[in-house]
Amino acid sequence: MCASAYIVAANPALDAGLQRLVSRKAVFFAGLPGTGKSLLVHQLAHLAHSRGRRVHLLQWDVARPIFEAAPAGQRYPIVDGVTHVVIRRAVGLWARTRILEWWQANPGPAHLLLGEVPLAGDRLAELVTPAPDGAEALLASPDCVFVLSVPSNDVRRHIEAERARRFEAPLHARELEDAPPDVMRDTWRDLLASARESGLLRAGTRAGDRYDSGVYRVVYEHLLRHRNSVVLRIDAVLPTQAMSVYNYPDGSVFVLPNPKDVARWIERAEGGFGV
Repeated sequence: MCASAYIVAANPALDAGLQRLVSRKAVFFAGLPGTGKSLLVHQLAHLAHSRGRRVHLLQWDVARPIFEAAPAGQRYPIVDGVTHVVIRRAVGLWARTRILEWWQANPGPAHLLLGEVPLAGDRLAELVTPAPDGAEALLASPDCVFVLSVPSNDVRRHIEAERARRFEAPLHARELEDAPPDVMRDTWRDLLASARESGLLRAGTRAGDRYDSGVYRVVYEHLLRHRNSVVLRIDAVLPTQAMSVYNYPDGSVFVLPNPKDVARWIERAEGGFGV
């Protein structure tokens, strides 16, 4: 591993957290946009690669466009930056089955599956919702861990500023597809509204339009209640200025949907909504 690629080594708490995860079979990082998921995926990928493991990546932002580009998916375009509910459901249904297929095709310790699970707005929420299928036992097993990355309020403000800067000077093409600061704040407000409606926030809890790490943790721990989960706090700004979190180790491969199968998954999603 290139020494400069693994910057978490300078943060003992985060380093220890990733060291405990590197031997698992599958690790999924959950959280809102702008909470450090992509960075932690990048860091764990490099750590695993240094241990001789083959890294496989399942990511919402990589799988979703394949569904939207398919003829069946073109009926459900993005509107005002929001993915259509049928596409969201189809990607989630596909992901459960694809994880089971991946697990069966890659037995033993040589392979590691890393993923990003936004959950907000029902993006890949199927992975944390119990269902009577073959994937459930794997997703709920000790070999599979869901990690909640929780930046402090100060770190979150830094991430927002850095996100704006990267739009002006990206180091990787995918950085232009990241949620900009205004979208990050919108998703926070949406999460807050949902938490209030569902009663997750106690009466009198003070939470405004700005990100609050305590409220965020409460909501996401509730979403992850059916899975083996751990929390990784990010309390210090990491030196990411000269690197892109999308530069993965050599040999890393993406777990992707087969475009020929997309219509089938969209049809299943449509049935659930009576379309």
